[in-house]
Amino acid sequence: ITLKVLLAGSLTSPLEKIKAEFEKDFPHIIVQLEPAGSVACVNKIVEVGLEADVLATADYSLIPSMMIPDYADWYLTFAKHEMVLTYSDASAYADEITKDNWYQILQNEGVTWGFSNPNLDPCGYRTPMVIQLAEFFYGDEMIFENLIASQSAITIREEDGVCKISTPEDLSPNTEKVVIRDKSVDLVSMVQSGGLDYAWEYLSVAKQNNLKYVSLSDAINLSSMDYEDTYKKVQVITSDNNAKTGKPIVYGITVPLNAPHPEYGAKFVEYVINGKGQEIFEEDGQPPIVPAVAYEMENVPENLMEYVIDIEERDS
Repeated sequence: ITLKVLLAGSLTSPLEKIKAEFEKDFPHIIVQLEPAGSVACVNKIVEVGLEADVLATADYSLIPSMMIPDYADWYLTFAKHEMVLTYSDASAYADEITKDNWYQILQNEGVTWGFSNPNLDPCGYRTPMVIQLAEFFYGDEMIFENLIASQSAITIREEDGVCKISTPEDLSPNTEKVVIRDKSVDLVSMVQSGGLDYAWEYLSVAKQNNLKYVSLSDAINLSSMDYEDTYKKVQVITSDNNAKTGKPIVYGITVPLNAPHPEYGAKFVEYVINGKGQEIFEEDGQPPIVPAVAYEMENVPENLMEYVIDIEERDS
């Protein structure tokens, strides 16, 4: 049996380790991991009709907004994250960059930096969110203009107190300054090789690849529920005209309704959220949510019940 798992690129490292544990216990099953941007993963099911046994996304809200009720009937939130700016010893100004001057360093002549495609990857649309949140935090109204608007076709406007960022299909980056790739992990090797000075990534990607990184204030890095109201002030409208509102980074997982092997898909999810899975995520710099939070609890597979809490019970 081949078990197909569609996953956000930033989940590759922990799920490779979980795959090894799973295949050891189920030697008759081959787990096929297929990483891509989370939106692209969902679209493979919704638009292409690909049959997958597990879907794991870097933005849990993609599941209720794009898959329920026609393509999934339950999901879990199981891990959280934060955005960081990665670099290497070979990066320009590597010995000078700090959490207070990073946005100035990125503007310096000769410095190149990158992020993933906002229309395909949650890390990509979270990058302009972070840069706009930096304007609020540092009180500098030119940060977004200097880093994003003047270097690409991405635009921003304010409407009813919300900064709305539009990312057209043709992003037209100034490639002498800004590099955009389909997935955030595609930028890792460029930073490691010195071909790119800086790249926006999740904390786990930085740790798993031994990259240096700038940690940002919780008011900027999309990690804290304490700043949920601040994050909401930024919104990205992607090329498909879907609006993504700033929120704490939380990962989601489900077994799609078209799964060829739903019972084994649910078993793989169990390996993601059980004690061993939690240890793997913790070691990879990706804090697990313990217990995982269940949505549409009445449809959650029986084998997962001991590892989850109903969202309604948690909120009460």
